[in-house]
Amino acid sequence: MNQNREPRRQGGPGGPRGVPMGKPKDLKKTIGRVLSYLKDYKLRLFFVMLCILINSGSAIAGTYFLKPLFNKYLIPLIGQKNPDLTGFARALSGMAAIYLAGVLAVFGQNRIMLTVSTNVLCRIRTDLFSHMEQLPISYFDAHATGDTMSRYTNDIDTLRNMLSQSLPQFFSSTIMMVGVFVAMLWLSPMLMILVMLMLALMVTVTRKLGRRSGAAFKRQQRALGKVNGYIEEMMEGQKVVKVFCHEEAVKDEFHQLNESLCAASTEANTAAFLLMPIMANLSYIHYAMTAVFGSLMAIKGMLDLGSVASFLQFTRSFSQPITQLSQQFNTLLSALAGAERIFRLMDEPVEEDEGDVTLVCAKRDAQGNLVDCEERTGIWAWSVPEGGGRRLSEVRGAVVFNDVTFSYDGRKTVLNHVSLYAKPGQKIAFVGSTGAGKTTITNLINRFYDIHEGEITYDGIPIQRIRKPDLRRSLSMVLQDAHLFTGTVMENIRYGRLDATDQEVIRAARLANADTFIRHLPKGYDTLLQADGNNLSQGQRQLLTIARAAVADPPVLVLDEATSSIDTRTESLIERGMDSLMEGRTVFVIAHRLSTVHNSNAIMVLEQGQIIERGDHDDLIAAKGKYSQLYTGMFELD
Repeated sequence: MNQNREPRRQGGPGGPRGVPMGKPKDLKKTIGRVLSYLKDYKLRLFFVMLCILINSGSAIAGTYFLKPLFNKYLIPLIGQKNPDLTGFARALSGMAAIYLAGVLAVFGQNRIMLTVSTNVLCRIRTDLFSHMEQLPISYFDAHATGDTMSRYTNDIDTLRNMLSQSLPQFFSSTIMMVGVFVAMLWLSPMLMILVMLMLALMVTVTRKLGRRSGAAFKRQQRALGKVNGYIEEMMEGQKVVKVFCHEEAVKDEFHQLNESLCAASTEANTAAFLLMPIMANLSYIHYAMTAVFGSLMAIKGMLDLGSVASFLQFTRSFSQPITQLSQQFNTLLSALAGAERIFRLMDEPVEEDEGDVTLVCAKRDAQGNLVDCEERTGIWAWSVPEGGGRRLSEVRGAVVFNDVTFSYDGRKTVLNHVSLYAKPGQKIAFVGSTGAGKTTITNLINRFYDIHEGEITYDGIPIQRIRKPDLRRSLSMVLQDAHLFTGTVMENIRYGRLDATDQEVIRAARLANADTFIRHLPKGYDTLLQADGNNLSQGQRQLLTIARAAVADPPVLVLDEATSSIDTRTESLIERGMDSLMEGRTVFVIAHRLSTVHNSNAIMVLEQGQIIERGDHDDLIAAKGKYSQLYTGMFELD
């Protein structure tokens, strides 16, 4: 696109290169947006919470059951020669049933959350893609493709982990921690004082290690972004690397970046891995101290043995939910940051379209008047609102720029008071240096961007009045960069008009002189193209895009340096086909090869956003101006 535009921001797989995901800026709003997707699953989420309560309750009840198990069933059997184990077995069976209920609850919880998270993410992807398709071209010109793609991959993946795992685990750990706390307080307030002291120590250690680990992981993410970005650049520019024999230099630079990543990863993971063993050892110390003090209390009659056994088991399980909460909290923040990036894309303003004029197929009745019809007749008409009804006006292809001024960024003017007209059926060519404004003119005709000053009319109708889909359907563009989709050759050509028959596709290919090479492909028109048609030459890919424009059969045709990637012989074949394609159409041509524009009805020479010369080939040659100098080789286009 135009060189005057702001450069794209480079992006790695996890977002803009070198920028860590971090925390969401508006946590409350992001949570609200996520919950809005969950509101249709209230009943299922109710059962999930019920399963979490059953699971946590069974774990707490099973542990508390140790008290009566010891006091009522086990201790009385001590010293008996022939103890009756019936009651003890019955108690163990009851304890097993409690834990079995917890196992079944976990299974139900995971199964339901898996279904909910899958459905929610399906809706989010659909909404994200649907919204993306409504964004203006200006968004994609200003944002890196990798950054947009990361919303569908990394951010969606972190959101999936949050919904299916982290969120249920967070609630489960919270309920478990509260339940264990209450149960321990009920068993022994005295021993609970020791628990609170150890808890304060564990929280302090967790906070310090977490702060150190968080900062280290941010450095790791920055280093990872640089490595991924560098790999992406080198993969795309591998031919350039080999042409200039920079393999060793590239390896050295990658080695430096990789070493930085290794150092950052070592520091980050060291801090993270220290947390678990330190917490484990603190829990062991806590357990030993509780056992000592609990035994002393039991010896002095201050606490029964069953309570000591139950309390010790609660002590072992008390630190686990605390550790899980600290881990899940960071995961939740990371996932919500990813969700915020997704919603930020969803909140990008869509293309505004205030048009009320539509494009319809038409035919002439017995009196010669235009009437709309369903089938394609080769006659296009504008349906213009008028006097409470609609008036049909035949599409002729008259395009007029009247004193148009435009800037991409609002600072640097790209077009400066440009005026021009194209009569129906004329071929208008634009030549000039890179950044002169040639491509910008075609972008404005399509309303990829809207003008700031002046007016553009199409058959006398201001283009702001024409609905964008109808305006663009009346135009076909052949761009300098040929883009093909995964599919057969037939499907790629038919992309210009999805209801085109096979015969119409083949006719368009012949018109673009693409039929010959297509029939030499392994499966002809059924040959599968992948990876943007990399199994074809650049010229062949361009021929297919020209055939795609031909099958659309539009009133106006825009060729943005369409033959720049085609050799001279192929270009001559295309020109003969293009003459037939352009017959009866208004055509705008942008070309670096001046040989392709010499038969134009009018040639516009642009420089710094202004038309400095205009006329046909002979007139401009006779004027001995810039065009003449370019054509004779005294100057070259840059």
